[in-house]
Amino acid sequence: MVSSTKIKSVDFYRKIPRDLTEASLSGAGLSIVAALVMMLLFGMELSSYLEVSTTTAVVVDNSADGDFLRITFNISFPALSCEFASVDVSDVLGTNRLNITKTVRKFPIDPHLRTTGAEFHSGLALHDINHGEESKEEFPDGAIPLTSGSFESYSHHFPILIVNFYAPWCYWSNRLKPSWEKAANIIKQRYDPETDGRVLLGNVDCTEEAALCRRNHIQGYPSIRIFRKGSDLREDHGHHEHESYYGDRDTDSIVKMVDGLVAPIHPETHKLALDGISNDTAKNLKKAPVTGGCRVEGYVRVKKVPGNLVISAHSGAHSFDSTQMNMSHVVTHLSFGRMISPRLLTDMRRLLPYLGQSHGRLDEKAFINQHEFGANVTIEHYLQIVKTEVITRKSGQEHSLIEEYEYTAHSSVAQTYYLPVAKFHFELSPMQILITENPKSFSHFITNLCAIIGGVFTVAGILDSIFHNTIRLVKKVELGKNI
Repeated sequence: MVSSTKIKSVDFYRKIPRDLTEASLSGAGLSIVAALVMMLLFGMELSSYLEVSTTTAVVVDNSADGDFLRITFNISFPALSCEFASVDVSDVLGTNRLNITKTVRKFPIDPHLRTTGAEFHSGLALHDINHGEESKEEFPDGAIPLTSGSFESYSHHFPILIVNFYAPWCYWSNRLKPSWEKAANIIKQRYDPETDGRVLLGNVDCTEEAALCRRNHIQGYPSIRIFRKGSDLREDHGHHEHESYYGDRDTDSIVKMVDGLVAPIHPETHKLALDGISNDTAKNLKKAPVTGGCRVEGYVRVKKVPGNLVISAHSGAHSFDSTQMNMSHVVTHLSFGRMISPRLLTDMRRLLPYLGQSHGRLDEKAFINQHEFGANVTIEHYLQIVKTEVITRKSGQEHSLIEEYEYTAHSSVAQTYYLPVAKFHFELSPMQILITENPKSFSHFITNLCAIIGGVFTVAGILDSIFHNTIRLVKKVELGKNI
């Protein structure tokens, strides 16, 4: 039988006699100091518990977002018309995609990058254009040669003025010439300019009338434009708004187009009839740009291999004067991978020190060719891309918080014998930066908290005992001296 005395011997919390529990001012002061120290250490430990430590490692890219990478862009070209602006991608595996339109939008802009019209849809200009059978037969000139002076006079006199802006050296202009002159003769006989007066076909040689062609923003040859007299006179530009013809270029198609434009106009009054232009004619017409710039925005998906994103002037039925092409541009936005919403970064403020430092290195930067480099200038950007991923550990498992692609950019200009372009050469790193959050466990926080409270309490008790005994000893010594 175990006695109660032996059981009492294992008591950790021994009872102190009442005569040893006397309160003192020194003990009270030390207790207050101990309480303040405990509160301070508690706050420091709580802050340490809430703060997430991270480790950074460079590992082989094991992306879970597939074999394709999204490139999002918004780039403005003050001197490239939306008629011909083309977005192309290529890579080292031989992939070549020309004139991507499904995920790309184009808006005409002025030299100050302000939007001047609705979105430009180039679908009608993409089909194969029929030029008719090639013929060496000579036709008398039916179209009137126009100059800067006569152009204004004719455009204000005829309800419909259809002009072929061409260049003598251009292959496509020479392909169009027989059909155009034959059609002009037919139209001249059908709608005599002196007796009928509803329509006139003219030619403008852009090598001779460069200023007139620049004023009408002609960037590709040949360009067939339709000018209308009347209510469409623009006060801000001082000339008529006009349309571009993108239909077939054989004689029959041109004549049919002219007939469709003339039909709604009464011969006597030259006023537009109520029935308007037929659908067959309207489908090949598109409003011509009143300014020569274009904002290209959207996204493309590319393989995760070195490649190029190229924006240039492109057409299967036009020629370009490379010496007159200016590929100056302003990059409003260029990023890789999925877009990171500002709200996500705001909600995860702790990630800001690790992310967004190089997410948009080219954003809001301008690359303007002031012609100090001469003609045929290509602007190139070399981009090195690396993926950054932040993961956290919860309940012993890793969870991905956010992924982004950051890049460095080096830009240069180079003269070329070919058509100038704006080229973004991208190359992905085979490695990725892995940032791992290491949150502290709650059990570790409780253990440290108990250690703080118990340790401070014990140390304060020892100090209080030493201080109290020292005072008692001093009092005894003084009492002995007095005796």
